Amino acid sequence: MSIKLRLGGITANSVVDGPGLRTVVFLQGCPRYCAGCHNEELLKPEGGREVTIEEAVEEIKTMISPLTQGVTFSGGDPLLQPEALACLVKELKGYFPRLDIWVYTGYRYEEVKALPVFEQVDVLVDGPFVQEQKDLDLVFRGSANQRLIDVPKTRQTDQVVEWQLPGWLRSK
Repeated sequence: MSIKLRLGGITANSVVDGPGLRTVVFLQGCPRYCAGCHNEELLKPEGGREVTIEEAVEEIKTMISPLTQGVTFSGGDPLLQPEALACLVKELKGYFPRLDIWVYTGYRYEEVKALPVFEQVDVLVDGPFVQEQKDLDLVFRGSANQRLIDVPKTRQTDQVVEWQLPGWLRSK
């Protein structure tokens, strides 16, 4: 039996969901219903469409170009489907080892750090969106409580290490 997931959609060439040009995979379902959510259509877990990992990989592959820097998983909340997400990331890394992987979640890293998917994730944007902490000047996140976590360094040190904005992205 093939693993399936609920897919909300896929977007190519995003520049707001991590550094460089990115393919963004939106997974369906989120239990939080944060005030001000910018993806309300992805909240219901029964929404979107059910696909196999293989079908998702084939669709994502068509949206990756030589200029693509990475794949970002957003939602909803991708960690509502942890087994499917781990399988999907592993398959994609097999085809595209050069791409970096970002995951957005409403969970805190400390709550989910044991999930197998983090063996393959480069950056985790953690924490729920908090309307009262919304800040449009923040890079790659919506509210000040959210962290950009460098997952490999965090796993190596067992201390949360924040991801550092590359020099080419910093303002002059």
